[in-house]
Amino acid sequence: MTFKRHVDRLPIIPADARKHNVTCQFCIVGCGYTAYSWAINEQGGTSPSDNTFGVDLSKQQAAMTPNWYSPSMYNIVKQDGKDVHIVIKPDPGCVVNSGLGSIRGARMAEESFSEARSTQQQRLTEPMVWRYGQMQPTSWDDALDLVARVTAAVIDAQGEDGLFVSAFDHGGAGGGYENTWGTGKLYFGAMKIKNIRIHNRPAYNSEVHATRDMGVGELNNCYEDAELADTIVAVGTNALETQTNYFLNHWVPNLRGTSMDKKNAQLPGEAHPPARIIFVDPRRTVTVNACEVEAGKDKVLHLPINSGTDLALFNAWLTYIAEKGWVDKGFIAASTNDFDKTVAANKTSLEDAAKITGLSVDDIRKAAEWIAQPKDGGARARTMFAYEKGLIWGNDNYRTNGALVNVALATGNVGRPGGGCVRMGGHQEGYVRPDYPGGKPAPYVDKLLLDGKGGVHHIWACDHYKTTLNADKFKQTYKKRTDLVKDAMSAVPYGDQKAMVAAILAAIGKGGLFAVDVDIVPTKIGQDCHVWLPGATSGEMNLTSMNGERRLRLTERYMDPPGQSMPDCLIAARLANNLERVFREMGKPAIADKFKGFDWKTEEDAFMDGYHANAKGGEFVTYERLRAMGTNGVQEPATGYENGKLVGTKRLFADGKFGTKDGKATFMATQWRGLEAPGKEEESKKFAFLINNGRGNHVWQSAYLDQKSEFVMNRWPYPFIQMNPDDMKELGLSEGDLVEVHNDNGATQAMVYPTPTARRKQAFMLFANPMGVQGNVVSPGVNELIIPNYKQTWADIRKIASVPGAARGTSFKSWEYKI
Repeated sequence: MTFKRHVDRLPIIPADARKHNVTCQFCIVGCGYTAYSWAINEQGGTSPSDNTFGVDLSKQQAAMTPNWYSPSMYNIVKQDGKDVHIVIKPDPGCVVNSGLGSIRGARMAEESFSEARSTQQQRLTEPMVWRYGQMQPTSWDDALDLVARVTAAVIDAQGEDGLFVSAFDHGGAGGGYENTWGTGKLYFGAMKIKNIRIHNRPAYNSEVHATRDMGVGELNNCYEDAELADTIVAVGTNALETQTNYFLNHWVPNLRGTSMDKKNAQLPGEAHPPARIIFVDPRRTVTVNACEVEAGKDKVLHLPINSGTDLALFNAWLTYIAEKGWVDKGFIAASTNDFDKTVAANKTSLEDAAKITGLSVDDIRKAAEWIAQPKDGGARARTMFAYEKGLIWGNDNYRTNGALVNVALATGNVGRPGGGCVRMGGHQEGYVRPDYPGGKPAPYVDKLLLDGKGGVHHIWACDHYKTTLNADKFKQTYKKRTDLVKDAMSAVPYGDQKAMVAAILAAIGKGGLFAVDVDIVPTKIGQDCHVWLPGATSGEMNLTSMNGERRLRLTERYMDPPGQSMPDCLIAARLANNLERVFREMGKPAIADKFKGFDWKTEEDAFMDGYHANAKGGEFVTYERLRAMGTNGVQEPATGYENGKLVGTKRLFADGKFGTKDGKATFMATQWRGLEAPGKEEESKKFAFLINNGRGNHVWQSAYLDQKSEFVMNRWPYPFIQMNPDDMKELGLSEGDLVEVHNDNGATQAMVYPTPTARRKQAFMLFANPMGVQGNVVSPGVNELIIPNYKQTWADIRKIASVPGAARGTSFKSWEYKI
């Protein structure tokens, strides 16, 4: 990669370089960037008229100047078939990041496919089919014909329930409105597929069903509210690591007290001291430390809760706040239902909550006071509630989510400046699809696959082997089923497509599974598939998505996709075209007619057919209008187009109207019922260590691009597992040792990282890493809505080997920063 090439000089961006609007393709924050491109045989100069910055670059620039870029922001890519220089650097004019670049976004250029500089050469460039005992390149027509013939035959024999689908439903690199509409129109419009799952989840569902059922959409505030809040409540979220620039650009100014001008402008007449912050998290994260540094320890309250007991804490807060009369009576009366009934149903004393959570009564009370006690002068406290994977991937997901929303509603902190009850998010969002044709709960797809159900599996940018629960057993069974089909395919005389389809169908009849993987790189599950279809990613296509404050932007295509790869929406359209053709050949014109309407030529066609025609406010939004809005875009839903600009919605529910039939939010009864998923309580008693898990700053999600990045792999050749040094001593472990994590579900491996702040018998492991899949040790237990519980997993740990060679240069210093 670029950083290893000891680059000592970079070409100056010329004044006439092409500019493209870019939104970072990675986390939900959605920082704004600008991509500059220009001819390979040209570069700018130091004179102001000769460079894009318009400054004299012969002079030393100021320390925080935007008039520069790093080697990681540079590459040479193809544009219209020709080599061009590309620089992708943060946009100082974007209100999201104000010119800040994360360790992920600031490497978008060097993470791009480049023949000239040999970056991301593992990308899929041609359709591939299992032939001659291995995956072999072929044409789109050949690959899609095989997929369509097998899929149509299975649907004819088994009905649409014989087709299983795994798909994204998000924005950023993995989806966008174009691609979710393409797949959605195919599987929910032309077909009515019920056996579908998304991301890492084994069913088609939401991680935030509760807040939606209560009428409160989960992305309801704006980033500015983090600057306006008196108190921020952070539940199961590690914002410095996983929403870095949101934290730095919007939380930190409030913690430092430097966002006063904005507060005074937005909230005149109130006192605005620097914010206080409450963390609900079993472990002390680097974000806790950062907030203590920035705000002072007296402004930070960390509640190191017993893992999985959040619900009891939230119920105690609601009970105490109601007893003290710190609720927003006017808001409750005008905009909600079932408050009194819910307070009675959820009644939990501070003492009972302390016993369940392991926290002190005083700390639970103190947190409630920070959340809801009126300020001097009687003004209501403005509290922002932010939650993420620690809650939504944890115990009793549905009811715990509802319990937190109860507290936000009771205190009137939804729809007002400085408030909100919002998930922090992973990916950006980009969901627009026809309604899911199944019911709730949706089928447990992974279990059905393990039970031998289904004949065809279409996979879109998912890698179950790295990200699902019960991953070890899933992989074993899945491979056996797909190997049956591979053996059958290998026995057919090559070139006989009819015989090939017949052999595949015969193998499916014996329990086999025909698998098709659409992705940008070869994946772990892809190794056991029969067809690979190469997708294009952000920047290789025009792509729209919204961030965590519903800010919709268009990332413009600034380079060619590698080889024959194409946007997922166009792959879906071409698959639909082939299914229409095959069903007509089968003499089934009524079924074939369902696949009409996929005559898209570009991703913009898919956008207009999907988002523009179906999304709330979509009728105002076009590519042309989004280009004009630049990296700041428009906050969804758009409400109009005036004076050449899209008009958006700063925060939801500001009018006190919610997403229910009567327009009132509904409080939810959420009684505590212990560790809810089957087998979790027994597991906690049988094994010594809680194996908490999550993301790290360097590694993006499942490391799908990072596996070929020396920058990332030199830092994390194996997934880390943070352990208390005293636990390490008991097990005879040293920093960097390779350990096996094992329980009755399976086993995995990780590299020990000593962490003095870690609690005894509580470890934290990097999630979804190909060199050690944490999901191998996660039980198949789910809640009533088939939401997996990754967070409450227990296992034993044993040493495999002393520091392996790849880890000998790894630093094991503390991650916490100091001033």
